[in-house]
Amino acid sequence: PDEPWCPYKVGGDGAAGAGARLCFRPPARGFQCSARGCRAHRSAGGALVANVLRNGSVLLQWGLRHWGPPRPAASLRGFALNCSWDGTYTRFPCDSVELGAACRDYLLAEAHGSVRYRLCLQPRYAPPRPAPPAQCVEFRVEPAAMRDIVVAMTAVGGSICVMLVFICLLVAYITENLMSPALARGGAAAAA
Repeated sequence: PDEPWCPYKVGGDGAAGAGARLCFRPPARGFQCSARGCRAHRSAGGALVANVLRNGSVLLQWGLRHWGPPRPAASLRGFALNCSWDGTYTRFPCDSVELGAACRDYLLAEAHGSVRYRLCLQPRYAPPRPAPPAQCVEFRVEPAAMRDIVVAMTAVGGSICVMLVFICLLVAYITENLMSPALARGGAAAAA
């Protein structure tokens, strides 16, 4: 059977209320974080994993078995994901997300480089069952711009070297072929 779609609502500035639209995304089941293209950060309880990809996106994955004693699956209503990041002097809220009960992953598409993020996920159960404590993960995204700058500067540096060699050859050619006959004529005229 087909995998269930993950319904979610995103609210800006930490509020998932007014203006939030219901969206759907396919699950990323079976995703494995490879050492070359991704770095995994796990919460203290082990339930939440942030896979920080080299393209600047973050794939969050979670399971329920690390959230304490098992609860009936029918009472699970969904998940609440809260995000914040550290500024120079204070912590700023990111978008908060309400995810459906079928969700086990979420893609944070564009994370800022060199910023320390804190993401907390908490399951929501139907009353009277209390929600277990949230599990949080902290990570820093490697700035993709720095990699691009290094590649660009290497390419520009190589181009500048080639251009300088061409200019030196051109100056040598002009000095040898255009200046020498004029000096030779001036010396012959002085001798006559």
